[in-house]
Amino acid sequence: MTEMKVVRGNERLIRVLEPASRHLRGLLERQGRPEGALRIAVVGGGCSGLQYQMDLVDGPRDRDLMVESNGVTVLIDPKSALFVGGSELDFSEDLQHGGFKVSNPNAAVTCSCGESFAA
Repeated sequence: MTEMKVVRGNERLIRVLEPASRHLRGLLERQGRPEGALRIAVVGGGCSGLQYQMDLVDGPRDRDLMVESNGVTVLIDPKSALFVGGSELDFSEDLQHGGFKVSNPNAAVTCSCGESFAA
């Protein structure tokens, strides 16, 4: 069996702001996996060409970059990491525009929903 390689990153890759951290920790607790992590991937789609995909997971995959930020573990595959460097993850409870929002300095174009971008 081959050894799984996980690379430790830092908040220069992605930083989780306090509101997002608080919400993520609550979600993980409710799911009964307080040691879980948030996986962020960049996939094709959305109104601007690329979109964020976020999932709560139990642990890393081979070659993931792992970032500890504000009490939360974030996992990102190497390809997605090329698109999210320097980003911040926030959370808003606003009724119309609430949810997780990624502020990405690499995005050349973003849509109003905050979930899609072009690099």
